Amino acid sequence: MSMSIKPETEKAIAALATRYPQKRAALIPALIMVQNEIGSLPDAIQARVAQLLDLPAPQVKEVVTFYPMLREHAIGKCHIEVCRTLSCAMRGSRTIVKKLEDELHVHAGETTKDGLFTVGTVECLASCGSAPAMLVNGNYVENVDWKIVEGILAKVRKGEKPL
Repeated sequence: MSMSIKPETEKAIAALATRYPQKRAALIPALIMVQNEIGSLPDAIQARVAQLLDLPAPQVKEVVTFYPMLREHAIGKCHIEVCRTLSCAMRGSRTIVKKLEDELHVHAGETTKDGLFTVGTVECLASCGSAPAMLVNGNYVENVDWKIVEGILAKVRKGEKPL
């Protein structure tokens, strides 16, 4: 399946680039715009963004692979990101990740074969006082325990929204 950026999005990127003294400064907003349209940033799409902003393709790749909010690959319908920093780890986030991996038969960073779930870890969600914390499709869930996670998994498997 061939993916391409919509012409109106390409025009929006060109307009965005004029707002900055250097086109490079428009890279992250442009990538977010394209990711919101397509869902991910595969190599061909990164190359097109590089062309649009007159940047070297490796520079775009560096940015995509550095920032965790940018994704090279499509994610599942339910994206679960568990905080792995100290406060959350001390309150059980590693156990939650391990149980998710076992339950869903994936490793952190992978998507289930049915496309329903992507499990990942993130650095600090700034929720140390309510650890462990995680994001589910970008929404905070705090004081997480396995019962909460099981409820989220069950809802998604029934076709419902996770939260």
